[in-house]
Amino acid sequence: MEEQITVDQASIYIEKGIDFVLELLPNLLMGIAMIVVGLWLIKKVMKMISLAFDKSGFSTEIGSFLTSIINIMLKVFLFLSVAGVIGVDTAAFIGVLAAASFAVGMALQGSLSNFAAGIIILMFKPYQVGDWVEVQEKFGKVEDIQIFNTIVSTPGKKVLIIPNGQVIDGIVTNFSKKGIIRMELNVTMPYEESFPKVKKIIMDELLAIDLVLNDPIPEIGIETFDSHNIVLAVRPYVVPDDYWEVYYMAYEKIKAAFSTHGIRVAYSEGVEIGKIGE
Repeated sequence: MEEQITVDQASIYIEKGIDFVLELLPNLLMGIAMIVVGLWLIKKVMKMISLAFDKSGFSTEIGSFLTSIINIMLKVFLFLSVAGVIGVDTAAFIGVLAAASFAVGMALQGSLSNFAAGIIILMFKPYQVGDWVEVQEKFGKVEDIQIFNTIVSTPGKKVLIIPNGQVIDGIVTNFSKKGIIRMELNVTMPYEESFPKVKKIIMDELLAIDLVLNDPIPEIGIETFDSHNIVLAVRPYVVPDDYWEVYYMAYEKIKAAFSTHGIRVAYSEGVEIGKIGE
């Protein structure tokens, strides 16, 4: 009797199993078809996205990172859709995934901010690799724009790693945007000396430097009067990469010219009353 019951129960289980499989089979086949077609479509879409990033001028690191993120998101969406078609309850899984994403987002808030800023920099291009910039009161040449940071090399050969979030939040001065840069030099002359004479001496020395541009012409004017000297503003124009070479060369040549023409300067010790020149 026990064997008969066992056989009957087995028959019932087998029958229920067959019914379950027959009921599930269409959805299962549909799910398999969705996976095959979906993965094929994702592959095609990712290829198009990768080509779009290459043409848009995105750096290799940024393009690869964004491509990977989009690829993962599309595949997660595909498998969730397949699970829903098969009959798996995905609501709880989506809730856990959302909570985990929120927790990770809060933990990486600063990094995500820098990443988003990096995307903005690459899209709107306030500066590019090779530009001379001033960021967060730091001056240097942009060596690389990475996912989270901008790498700047200073004239003193220091490497600055500046978070992209700080770049976006502050003022960026791009000295290379126009292709030329105006130097900010100051030279002093005594009150008794003739300004037109000194101006011509300085102008001749500047124009004798090959790296100084003739167009626009250098600007020379009186900036202010201090207790001992007249302070002159000397503003030659150069290509950004020649800035520091011209900076030191200009001061050297102006000093030598002052010595040759007998232009005197005042010293801070003591005060001497003298006449004012032209």
